[in-house]
Amino acid sequence: MKISRKDIDNLNTKIIIDIEQKDFEGKVKNVLSDYRKKANIPGFRRGHVPLGMIKKKYETAVITDEVNKLLQQNLEKYLKDENLNILGNPIPIMQDELDWKAATLSFTFELGLSPSFDVKFTEKNKLIHYKITASDSMIDDQVKHYRKQYGKLVAKKNAIDNFEITAVIKNEVAEIDTTHTFDLSQIKGKTQLTAFKKATVGDVLELRYKNLFKDEATAKRILSVSADKLNQIGSEIFFDIKEINERVLAEMNQEFFDKIYGPNVVKSVKDMRAKVSEGLEKQFEQQSDQKLLNDVTEYLVEKTKFDLPGEFLKKWMQNSGEQPLTPEAAEEEYERSEKGIRYQLIEGKIIAEHDLQIKIEELKEFAKQMILKQMTQYGQAGLPDEQIDGIVDRMMSSDEEARKLSEQLMSKKLLEFYKVNLPLKKKKLSFDAFVKEAYRKG
Repeated sequence: MKISRKDIDNLNTKIIIDIEQKDFEGKVKNVLSDYRKKANIPGFRRGHVPLGMIKKKYETAVITDEVNKLLQQNLEKYLKDENLNILGNPIPIMQDELDWKAATLSFTFELGLSPSFDVKFTEKNKLIHYKITASDSMIDDQVKHYRKQYGKLVAKKNAIDNFEITAVIKNEVAEIDTTHTFDLSQIKGKTQLTAFKKATVGDVLELRYKNLFKDEATAKRILSVSADKLNQIGSEIFFDIKEINERVLAEMNQEFFDKIYGPNVVKSVKDMRAKVSEGLEKQFEQQSDQKLLNDVTEYLVEKTKFDLPGEFLKKWMQNSGEQPLTPEAAEEEYERSEKGIRYQLIEGKIIAEHDLQIKIEELKEFAKQMILKQMTQYGQAGLPDEQIDGIVDRMMSSDEEARKLSEQLMSKKLLEFYKVNLPLKKKKLSFDAFVKEAYRKG
């Protein structure tokens, strides 16, 4: 066997693999011999079918299979040994006819090579990294949310605006049959509001759907349906009233603080407001970081110049999916993908040059902290370490979950790297101001 390389330019090359009969004839002989032992052909005893008959029937297919195995194994080995960084996968150059009995079989593969480039960070065109602060009204709303969450329900005879109604909701035409809890602030129509205020537990209300809910999003949530289903709803919806409750807000005492944050972490309303502010700003930090990552992607793609083997990639995209693409569709796919390909190459360069690797223990700790954060958000702080470790182990046992965690942790590492190494301008502002400035058009 002989493997050679013919460079077309800096980004395109061809690999030629010449395979001789001696490279595969031994394996072909063994496979055919095995077929002969197992063949069950009328007129012959098992294991006594003439070898010539077996060859006539199977030899070409066996040669094809063994040659393909050799090609795959040796092409992969060559790429690894030569340390060739390629984009996409090798594309075999198709041959009209191939004589499988020839002394030498020659195969050619087209390859697109990864470009060589440097990633540089300059002080020009500084990017903005936003620090988003929590307003008093946001803190008030979150405190009230916690007080409602940990408050108690008191059964009532009739509903008023802030009372909660639990009802079985049905509409035969749209196949709606769901149970939901809502309050009257989510109801729009005056006639429907009056009907709910007069209703008691056990009543079944037949209400017109038109103008029933304050908006479409509320309707979809309460009815548990998609927008398409909303259009199918007939004139009436039935509400079978099961409960009417007043939610009494929890007292802001030590028991309340402990339920949310764990024993003795928070000891006063002032402490709680500080914790809520910290939690909100942590959430805002995720949005700020995502904005920064988006801006960094644009910045690096714009500032890091290099060529790609575009024609090769278009050809590869034509046949890499489940269904082949037309040349025009491949062109469009390449245009959509080009920026992502460029950033992946830049990101890979940064990861390699700055040794941003992920260790298994580091990944487990990342998963643990993520779970603890989620538990706290849902008011389940203080779970035993053994229980948390069990959840982590289950996540790590799933390849898909482990892959997602690795991607999230690498994004975190890259963000930390960018914050240290990129020219950033810090800017502090409220959440509303951030939304207005960071996502303004133009």
